[in-house]
Amino acid sequence: MKWITREKAMVDRIACPWLIKKFIDPNAEFIFVPAQDVLTKARELNAIPFDVEGVELTHYREGGNEYVSFDAIIKKYNLKDPALLELAKIVRGADAKIPNPPPESYGLKAVAQGFRAISRDDFENMRLQFPVYDALYAYCKMKVGAENR
Repeated sequence: MKWITREKAMVDRIACPWLIKKFIDPNAEFIFVPAQDVLTKARELNAIPFDVEGVELTHYREGGNEYVSFDAIIKKYNLKDPALLELAKIVRGADAKIPNPPPESYGLKAVAQGFRAISRDDFENMRLQFPVYDALYAYCKMKVGAENR
């Protein structure tokens, strides 16, 4: 499947491709375009848009709380892994204005900003940051006591 989002990715737009590759579609192809072109290009390329206003897989509010595109993907694909749900809290805290974000969220946001600054494009940014998400996922497994799953 093809997936499309806004260029110059930082937190959610790197976390989502990691999530998609790991849990939904290992052969996913990602396309990054200017924000104003996402919907048009999605139709042209038959790609699933994410993290852009007006699509299914984007930020949403529920019960008075803001959720991010990472959450929307977890919800749509009915992912129940406790470590993944813990990671979602960290991503949400780094990408949305929520009360009392997990302390790890501040580090994730800083790292994401740094990787965006040193990457020549979104594809290099993904390549560099995916190991960060692998490590955070392993940490979350330990945190929820699921290291042997």
